[in-house]
Amino acid sequence: SPDAININRLSDGLYVDINDGFTRLTGFTREDAIGRTSREISIWCNPIDRQKLMDGLNESGYYANLEAEFRRKDGSVTTALISANIIILKNVPHILSVTRDISDRRRMEEQILILNERILTATSAAQMGIWDWDVENNRLTWDEQMYALYGQKKADFADSLEGWQNVIHPDDRSYCVEESKQALRGEKNYNSEFRIVWPDGSIHSIRGKGEVYRNTGGKPIRMVGVNYDITNIKVAELEKTKLQDQYMQAQKMESVGRLAGGVAHDFNNMLGVILGHAEMAMDEIDSAQSHYANLQEICKAANRSADLTRQLLAFARKQTVSPKVLDLNDTIEGMLKMLRRLIGEDITLNWQSQAKLWPVKIDPSQIDQILANLSVNARDAIAGVGNVTIETENITFDKAYCMDHIGSVPGTYVMLAVSDNGCGMSKDVLGKIYEPFFTTKEQGKGTGLGLSTVYGIVKQNNGFINVYSEPDVGTTFKVYLPRYAGNVEKIDVEERQISIIGGQETVLVVEDEPKILSLCRLMLEKLGYHVLCAGTPGEAIHQAEVCHGVIHLLITDVVMPEMNGRELTEKLLPLYPEMKCLFMSGYTADAIAQHGVLDDGVNFIQKPFSKRNLAAKVREVLDQKFTAV
Repeated sequence: SPDAININRLSDGLYVDINDGFTRLTGFTREDAIGRTSREISIWCNPIDRQKLMDGLNESGYYANLEAEFRRKDGSVTTALISANIIILKNVPHILSVTRDISDRRRMEEQILILNERILTATSAAQMGIWDWDVENNRLTWDEQMYALYGQKKADFADSLEGWQNVIHPDDRSYCVEESKQALRGEKNYNSEFRIVWPDGSIHSIRGKGEVYRNTGGKPIRMVGVNYDITNIKVAELEKTKLQDQYMQAQKMESVGRLAGGVAHDFNNMLGVILGHAEMAMDEIDSAQSHYANLQEICKAANRSADLTRQLLAFARKQTVSPKVLDLNDTIEGMLKMLRRLIGEDITLNWQSQAKLWPVKIDPSQIDQILANLSVNARDAIAGVGNVTIETENITFDKAYCMDHIGSVPGTYVMLAVSDNGCGMSKDVLGKIYEPFFTTKEQGKGTGLGLSTVYGIVKQNNGFINVYSEPDVGTTFKVYLPRYAGNVEKIDVEERQISIIGGQETVLVVEDEPKILSLCRLMLEKLGYHVLCAGTPGEAIHQAEVCHGVIHLLITDVVMPEMNGRELTEKLLPLYPEMKCLFMSGYTADAIAQHGVLDDGVNFIQKPFSKRNLAAKVREVLDQKFTAV
């Protein structure tokens, strides 16, 4: 027998016989053991184990499966399982013991325990649970992590396939069952993604993987696998998709903005030529002549086109603005009468303002543009009778809110909202509303630049805009402008009548577009000024150096070859320290403005301009007490 067998006399414990298995287990030979006791050869590592064996034998005459450690002859220790009973040999009681070495089994069990602990630690860290489905008996066994994964208590869970199905989201249930059936049929591996519903109603995303075990006939008998929580992964994927969409949209808007700015710049030059020459032609003929009306129409078309280019510049964030610190409530209240006329009598305009509104810093004309465009859109969305509501409110956004609302930035804002109960918009339309020239209105009813203008204005002022809309319910646009920590400046909203006043000062005009240069010369000379002209900065410097008199005013384009308008001004000022400067451009450049906001002390006139506007601006700059650069 491979087991160790030994016989000891009950009265004194002397060994009377051992087999070869005893020698293999303990290392003690027959000569070492026969005639001696287990105490004498010190075989028991723990004497208490021997006493436990003896107490059991004295009580019942039999003891089974005592696990004990034995010391071998060489001093090493082995673990064994001993069973013993009392027998009678030659009328003398003896102890017959059978001992089996279980050291390898114990080492394996310890390794398994260590491995199980590691698996439990790993599955817990990975939020992974292990399951075992007995297909034949429809019994589902879960480990503890599975219950935690599903938010379930073991006592409340039915350990069957139906019990598992009951916690799956109803919309995913049939899909999951079919995935399991396909795996059992051998059509595919079990690799499924689904949602579950916790007892508290929260929804979690799960991925399950499993392996099917079959009998010799190929019949499925078990499926064992793992589940792990992928809720955070799904949320991250959704956020990544949102960010990618936002990034693509931002890139598209930026590209269109650059195109719009470039088109507006070149187009403004041509409009300036058309408008200027038409106005001068009107000055030279009697208003009763038939051509006068034609020239008026040309001026109207040119001015309308100029309005469109201004809207393009607003979208591209290249329009020139002069921000003022103001109370939005006061500004809006000054516009209500005009807005009511704009939306018509059939639509009720509701004004809901929050008291003690924080100040904002923005060009008042931009508030006019925002409200006019949003109000017109609201009016056009309403068929017949309806309501438009304008609201203001102080708003604070924290980091948590901004994490869920791409494009927003933590901070304090003043909200301006315009709502209507009109036709609303679909998701497809909402994705395109800020693109220039996109419109859902009938041909001839809209340019598609209204919301593009609003978008550009809001972005130029470091704000953001959200839109909420549902078909047949209505739309709300919410504009968030950064709070300004300062005093409110009252703005005079009454328009100032522009009068044409000329002068006799010397003006140096620098413009790289010959037609604009010629037009400016004609306009200024008709106003009485002495005009010097230059097509390049280098030519302007030469003109200044050879001029025998005083140059009172420099009118220069901003973007030119060789150097920009500000650099030219800095080179000419040492020659004429008292010289004033007026910049002109189809759109602003960083040379005189940051993001379209004019630097302090900078005088600017937007192309295209009329003779009346040029006259007023030139006189305003020349009459300033200090040099403005």
